[in-house]
Amino acid sequence: MHIEFRHLRTIKAIHEAGGLARAAEQLNITQSALSHQIKGLEDQAGVELFLRRSKPMKLSAAGLRLLRLADQVLPQLEAAQAEFSSLRDGHAGRMHIAIECHACFEWLFPVLEGFRKSWSDVDVDIRPGLAFDALPALQKEEVDLVVSSDPEDIPGVDFIELFDYKAVFVASSHHPLAQKAYIEAEDFADQTLITYPVEKSRLDVFSQLLIPARIEPESIRQVELTAVILLLVASNRGISVLPDWVVREVKYSSDYVTRPLTKTGITRRLYAAIRSDDREKPYMQELIRLAKVEARKLQQQ
Repeated sequence: MHIEFRHLRTIKAIHEAGGLARAAEQLNITQSALSHQIKGLEDQAGVELFLRRSKPMKLSAAGLRLLRLADQVLPQLEAAQAEFSSLRDGHAGRMHIAIECHACFEWLFPVLEGFRKSWSDVDVDIRPGLAFDALPALQKEEVDLVVSSDPEDIPGVDFIELFDYKAVFVASSHHPLAQKAYIEAEDFADQTLITYPVEKSRLDVFSQLLIPARIEPESIRQVELTAVILLLVASNRGISVLPDWVVREVKYSSDYVTRPLTKTGITRRLYAAIRSDDREKPYMQELIRLAKVEARKLQQQ
């Protein structure tokens, strides 16, 4: 027996309407077509589905069994159709984010909090474990957005500008380098540099300053949390280089000094890397808008 969704809708409509004429009107088909559909279904089943002499028209025992099936299946079908419609229209979906910029967690969380309130049907997750292979993961659709400061020419991937930031030197106010107006590559040669646990090439202090100058710090200490980095710096256990939004709260503290890297400073740009096909999705556009708004707030502080 071959049962289609339209058969279940028909059974339900006739039961609720109490007759073929009203059910045909509800289903927007002719009464003749409806009768033909019921006759074909009864021929397949080998039993009558309706007690035709009763008024209003009633279901037989076999028809009631199909009605129970319709009551179970049709709501699930309608829910799936509504979900597919939301996905197609960009009101629901998935937003899994990988972060190449380790310090971006502190900037990103307020963005996601605002996003969550307006886009509760979008599944949001942060995938720090993919940080080192984030862009290949984006191409494989394992993640949907990558926060990066290193744009690449990748087919099918767009890098959308978010905001500019400065890489800032931070040290204890008692550190000898605190007396300098700005910090140069040579100043790191005899220092303990405290960094996030990522590859050197992904750290601004190395990619923009130390590697081009062929300078290595005396030692490197890797720390996961920004708060711990700042604690160690305040204790004069080493120096660090952090984005300006990270040090905005400590630059006025008597425990720290912040200085530009080189006389002119080092400015970097942060990007949202997304698949080109996702660029017009409303929730993707909204997340990027919120990211830019939060960045402006930080820059005004």
